[in-house]
Amino acid sequence: MRILIAVVLLMPLTAPLYAEPLSFDAALDRAARHAPELQGSEAGVAAAQSAAIAADRLPDPKLDLAVKDFPVTGPDAGRLNRDNFTMQVVGISQEFINPAKRRARAARAQADIGIAQADQALEIQNVALGTALAWIDLHYAKRRLSQLDLLDESLDDLQSTVTARLASRSARPAQALEPAQLRAAIADRRSALAAEVARARATLVRFTGDPLADVQGEPPPSTIDGDKLKAGLASLPRLRAFDAQIVAADAETQLARADKRPDWTVSGAYGRREPNYGDLVTLGVTVDLPLFPKRRQEPKIAARASEASRARFARMAVEREIVAALSSDLADHRMHHQQLDNARKTLVPLARQRAQLDLDSYAAGNLDLGTALLSTLALVEAEVDALAREADVARDAIRIQFTYGDTQP
Repeated sequence: MRILIAVVLLMPLTAPLYAEPLSFDAALDRAARHAPELQGSEAGVAAAQSAAIAADRLPDPKLDLAVKDFPVTGPDAGRLNRDNFTMQVVGISQEFINPAKRRARAARAQADIGIAQADQALEIQNVALGTALAWIDLHYAKRRLSQLDLLDESLDDLQSTVTARLASRSARPAQALEPAQLRAAIADRRSALAAEVARARATLVRFTGDPLADVQGEPPPSTIDGDKLKAGLASLPRLRAFDAQIVAADAETQLARADKRPDWTVSGAYGRREPNYGDLVTLGVTVDLPLFPKRRQEPKIAARASEASRARFARMAVEREIVAALSSDLADHRMHHQQLDNARKTLVPLARQRAQLDLDSYAAGNLDLGTALLSTLALVEAEVDALAREADVARDAIRIQFTYGDTQP
């Protein structure tokens, strides 16, 4: 009951805070704390660390309980301790793994920790990238939607002008339908943008765990230092994952080589016989005999060494792929910057001038309403397209920074 009361009292305090719009940094922080992918990768690291504790330990000793030489035929059949052969034996044995194999197992366990940590770094990168792109998509989709709303409001004034001209019989009756047609075209664009907003918000909800996720504030700067990114490629989580796999392959090779060294087992037993006869003690050592290494151990060593070479070549190929991808992405980023500058400095100003000139011509009776409305729609299209180009630049910057650099721009 006390717990229930505490939960009820705390709900009004926590719920509003949880539903506040998120800045860019706040969304990343929320995702880092609530994304189940990161919690799962953290559990994977903990599992590898726990397994490493026992990796190089000796096996548990074995307890041997037996009745030996029990007669099943003859005069003493079925009778315990009636002859000098039957014994009740209690023994213990301990296997000793050769030190080279134990060291190799420890190295393999540490490699597993490295693989788990590299996987965790990849998950952190993927979650941060997905959250950042969802925030950018939602931010710009809402801005483009707001741009359409402004045009819809401006059509009210235009509709009043058309109505006045119809009343004065200076416009054709069919022209009264043209603002409604423009509103229908805007409604189609609004539906598409509303779907983009919904998709981006759904992705942001997925990563942050906030069912009412929304955005506020401005996106981060879109500047990229290409030289710095190229200099730090070796520390990328993807390459670190390959490095961990190389370490694991080398540990497997060491483990295969260690099989050429024998393991041994030490055992001791105490045998209790019939009181008329003396008890017996047995001590022994069992040693593995790797007598045919060319057909047993050496093929395994060669296979593990080939796997290690394959891992190194795979890492080299991925590094070249990343270098090429970074150069390509930087080229796209420069292209999108140029397209954005062209839209801001040329396309939008020209569309605005044309729309104003056409509206002035329509007001003066020198142009039909349909042409003036098309110019107005072209202006909105240019402004929305400029926002889309700005979103492309922002997405490029986020994707490049979070893929090839730190998770904070």
